[in-house]
Order: sequence, then C-alpha cells, then structure tokens
Amino acid sequence: MKVGRQAKIIELIGKYDIETQEELCARLNEEGYDVTQATVSRDIRALKLTKVTESNGRSVYRAVSGNVDFSHKYISILKNGYISMDMAQNILVVKTVSGMAMAVAAAIDAMDFREVVGCIAGDDTIMIAIRTVDGCLEVMKKIRAIVDN
Repeated sequence: MKVGRQAKIIELIGKYDIETQEELCARLNEEGYDVTQATVSRDIRALKLTKVTESNGRSVYRAVSGNVDFSHKYISILKNGYISMDMAQNILVVKTVSGMAMAVAAAIDAMDFREVVGCIAGDDTIMIAIRTVDGCLEVMKKIRAIVDN
C-alpha cells in the first residue's frame, strides 16, 4: 500500500500544481487512499520531494529529477510490480502485477528516461511511447538492469 501510495503522490504532483500537504492529502483521498496529513508528511520526506517556485510565484511540490540514483522507492516499485516487457517498434509494453501498472508507470515517468515520451497505464499493462526503435531497445536495457539487480 505504501509503495502504491507514494507512486500515486509522484503521479499527482506531476499532474497538478500542489502547494500544501493538505491539498495533496485531499487529492489522495479522492483517489481512494485513506491518508492523514501526518502520513503525507512522512511520504514527502521519504520521497525527498521539494517545493519549487513556479513562474507564477506559487510554491509547489516537485520530485527531484535527473538523479541517477533514481531513489530506492522508484526502483522498489518497478521491481515489485514488473512481470515482463516486449516492444512493438517504438512502443514498449510492460506487464505488471495486477493493480500495479499505474504505480510502475509513475515510477518510470519519475526516472525521467530521455527516450520516453509518455506512459499510459491500465490495471496490469503499461504502454510506453518512445521516440525511436533504438530508444526502445535502450529503455528495455535500462529497465532490465534495474529489475535484474
């Protein structure tokens, strides 16, 4: 539950400009996660989220990207949810444990692979649009390296 909730947090802060823990808590509750502000506060610390000032002057939560370490949370989500993957030209299809596709897709998005254009997740399947066929092979290699370690 914690891993899925934290993946949902990453997804939400990427989708919305969330300024407060209370706002994040409300969004999580709307998504079906029964959380308190204290839980959200611990998750923010664990995910090492930071507040950044946008051009409009609002301070919003963001995940630190470009970190080669990727954070053990994302790696854990990927390893725990991953089953298999296959490619169809520049589309990578990742199969996951039932109910984990959105969390794994959020983790892949947070890893910020330069080859990835975007992810669409269902219940147990993710379709990842990748710029080129070679890029698809490279992302497969990167994912394999993560899940095989």
